[in-house]
Amino acid sequence: MKSIEIIFRKILLQLLIFFKRKGNQNNILDTSEYLNILLIRLNRIGDALVTTPLLYELKNNLNCKITVLASRYNYFIFDNPFLTDEVIVFNKKLQRISALIKLINKNKYDVIIDLHNDVSTTVSYLIAFAKCKYKIGLQKGTEKLYTNTIIKLDPSKHHIIERMMEFTKPLNISYNPTKVNIIYSPKTDSINIVDSYIEEHFPVNNFLLGINISAGSDARFWGVKNFKDLISLLSNYDINIVLLCLERDLKYAWDIAGKEIPIFYRNIFDEFAAMISKLNFLITPDTSVVHIASAFKIPLLELYVQYKTEEIPWYPYKSDYEIIITKEPTLRNIDSNLVKEKLTPFFEKYFYEYKSK
Repeated sequence: MKSIEIIFRKILLQLLIFFKRKGNQNNILDTSEYLNILLIRLNRIGDALVTTPLLYELKNNLNCKITVLASRYNYFIFDNPFLTDEVIVFNKKLQRISALIKLINKNKYDVIIDLHNDVSTTVSYLIAFAKCKYKIGLQKGTEKLYTNTIIKLDPSKHHIIERMMEFTKPLNISYNPTKVNIIYSPKTDSINIVDSYIEEHFPVNNFLLGINISAGSDARFWGVKNFKDLISLLSNYDINIVLLCLERDLKYAWDIAGKEIPIFYRNIFDEFAAMISKLNFLITPDTSVVHIASAFKIPLLELYVQYKTEEIPWYPYKSDYEIIITKEPTLRNIDSNLVKEKLTPFFEKYFYEYKSK
């Protein structure tokens, strides 16, 4: 029944777009007056993080109120007074689209911005029925729904953050590209928890290297033996090593860490991010963790699955990094010797720099 409902909604959307009259498009908005702005980003954590530089520029360059419509998976990323004034959480399983449209119209937004790269049926319905003077979105086949459209930059040539920053153009915002970066600030409680953990497990202050084994899918788990070989290599250096994972991956973590390496496992993202902020170096297969590292300019080695896509990998925008890419659907076949070759000189650069201080 669910699949039939989805198909029916897509057909209705196509009919709506077909019969909708195309209005005047791509006028520069009048930003001299106060603007009530709604941005829509319903995807996952990484998708939310890459929108934070855009939100920061809007908040700092416009006289406006910023509201973000987020999902239950990513809303906490936007809970930052330097980025937003309000966050609305939309749970598709519990809320009807009609009720959300009613709320949007009640709030009387001047501008609605659809931040999604691909067509979302849910978001398209919201845009179509929202009463709003300006509606901004990418050119992706639903142009009739918007008053202003933005050319979709080639994802094989432009980082996702560069593509997000294109939304500044219809709002006539100028910014310094060299200062653009992910923005995320762990809460004080999370920082205190992490500080206590580090003090307990590493009484001697030293170079702290984190190895994150968790990612959004099992395809990005590198394998117990590979991680054990990596730890064996790194144990030759005078450093502190902490293994990072989600609670669901604890069994893997225990097999990898043995009794020697402390395991920091958290399902609370803010605490996970707080730990990332304390590292001197990171190894990870997860792009959301990569973005957090970028926020704090933590150097890292990234393991990346680029399967059936030519899009630029989601590398850290402002961190120094090395990346190992596989065109296969899983990380498991990445040779540990290749990782050693890439990692060693890059890691040693930061390790010996730390030791020389």
